[in-house]
Amino acid sequence: MIEEKKKRKKRSDKKVDCKPTIPVNLKECIYRISYITKTPVKDVAEEICHTGLESKIVMENLSKFFRRDFQVGNTFFMGDLERISLQRARSKDQTERITIRFNQNTYERICALGYALDVTPSKATALLLEASVKTTRFIDRFTKEYLKENMDSGRLRELRKVIKYLNANNPYEEEISWGALLSYLFEELKPNKNNLTSSVNGWLKKIRNE
Repeated sequence: MIEEKKKRKKRSDKKVDCKPTIPVNLKECIYRISYITKTPVKDVAEEICHTGLESKIVMENLSKFFRRDFQVGNTFFMGDLERISLQRARSKDQTERITIRFNQNTYERICALGYALDVTPSKATALLLEASVKTTRFIDRFTKEYLKENMDSGRLRELRKVIKYLNANNPYEEEISWGALLSYLFEELKPNKNNLTSSVNGWLKKIRNE
């Protein structure tokens, strides 16, 4: 009897594994964020999904595929069973699996999203990851928060000035973001074995003297 109770009892914080198949370039993007910020891949991917579920823009982009109704906060999206399910849709790019661990609440929301899309939770996760990375400023926000936690306010102000300068003097039409700057710094400084903060400090000192 005691053993049966133990089997029935579940931890409220138990994580649920999900292994969606996603384009290789998307997987590399997630791994890159993980490597640069020293954050586990599973945590990065989970945060991307969580951000996407909260984003009205992401949900609006996915809503054109909803076969059943879906609600996000006060926004209600109408489903249409005439729409074709994306379950069997295949990416034109090479794909690979990625492992994510969701908390119960997030996983339940993904299941609800999957029901609206008429796809499995794994497929819903893959669609959510891609839509979130493409249509939100997740990478910018994530990398900026990482820098805030790992650098003093003075150095962070210096980086803001660098971004402002680069955007004001950029001969191209694309805007330099926090994510792009961190990626650039990583490429420039990765031969050094110092930590990111020390490397950025050295880089800022270098450009001031130029």
